[in-house]
Amino acid sequence: MTEPRHILVTGGAGYIGSHMTLALLDAGERPVVIDDLSTGFRSAVPDGVPFFEGNSGDPALLGAVFDRYPIEAIIHFAASIVVPDSVSQPLDYYANNTVNARALIECAVRRGVPHVVFSSTAAVYGEPATVPVDEDQPTAPINPYGRSKLMVEWMLQDTAQAYPFSYAALRYFNVCGADPHGRTGQSTRNATHLIKVAVQAATSQRDGMDVFGTDYPTRDGTCIRDYVHVSDLAQAHLDALRHLRAGRPSIICNVGDARGHSVREVIDVVKRVSGVDFEVRLRERRPGDPASLVASNARARQMLGWTPRYGDLDTIVRHALAWEQTLLQRRQNG
Repeated sequence: MTEPRHILVTGGAGYIGSHMTLALLDAGERPVVIDDLSTGFRSAVPDGVPFFEGNSGDPALLGAVFDRYPIEAIIHFAASIVVPDSVSQPLDYYANNTVNARALIECAVRRGVPHVVFSSTAAVYGEPATVPVDEDQPTAPINPYGRSKLMVEWMLQDTAQAYPFSYAALRYFNVCGADPHGRTGQSTRNATHLIKVAVQAATSQRDGMDVFGTDYPTRDGTCIRDYVHVSDLAQAHLDALRHLRAGRPSIICNVGDARGHSVREVIDVVKRVSGVDFEVRLRERRPGDPASLVASNARARQMLGWTPRYGDLDTIVRHALAWEQTLLQRRQNG
C-alpha cells in the first residue's frame, strides 16, 4: 500500500500560510508545516497538522521533515515582506528570502519532490509601464524585497530546465481579509498591511494611522493597489498545485482582483463598515513604493481556472474587522 503523500507548507503558521494550511485540510490534503514563528503563531496551525519549528532553509531540519513524511509538493511562503525594511536591511532580505529558498529548492531536487508553488510578488515589476500589469511586462523591481523574490523565480526556472521538476510562481498583489469562517487571520500586532492597520485604528488599538505620500500621479494622490482576499489567494495555490499535478508546464502568473483602490478609498471603506471615524495623518512618501499596482489576472483565470470569490472591498474589510474583534476578545479572555 502506497504511503499517503504530504504537502510541505513553509511559513504555515503565518498569515497567508495558515490560510493555506486550512485550505489544504478542507480539500482533503495532508499538510506539514515549517515555521520559525518570527511572525507566525503556533496557535494558527490546526490540531493534528505536523509542525516543525525552525528555518525553512535549514538543511538539517528539512532532512528531518523529509525523513519522516513523504513530501509530494512544497508551497513556499516563508519570507520577509516589509518593503521599507528591505531597503534599510537588504542583506537580511537576501539571506531570508533568496538564500533560504535556494536551500529549500536544493532539498526538493535531492529528495525528488516534483512540484513547488512559490509565493512571489507584484514587486518584481517595480514601476510598471502600463496598468493593469500582465506577466509579459518587464521585471524591474525597485526594492530589495522585489529583487529577492525575482531571484527565486530565476532559480526555479533554471532548476526546472535541469531536473524533473515543475513550479508555479504566483505574483500576488496586496493580500488582505481573513478566513470567512473566522478560523484565522492576520494576527501580528505590528503588521504593516493597510487594511490591518486601518481596522486596528477602527478598533482603538492604534491612535489613528498614517498615510505615506499624497502626491502620487493617481486619482487622489495616494498609492493605488490591487487587493486580493487571502482565502482567494489560498485557492489560487490549490489550483496551481492541481495544474502541476496534471503534468502541465511550469507557470508564472499574477493573482489579484484586477481592480485598483487608492489608500484613501480603502480607509473610507473601513470607516464606513466599522462605523468609526479615526484620525488619519498625512506623511511623506516611503522609499520603494510604486504609485500604482493593479493586476491583470487573465492568465490565472485561463490557465489555472482560478476565480476570486471575495473581491468586493466591503466583504474583505468585514472579514478583517471580524477577525480583529476575535483577537480582541481572545486577549480580553486571557
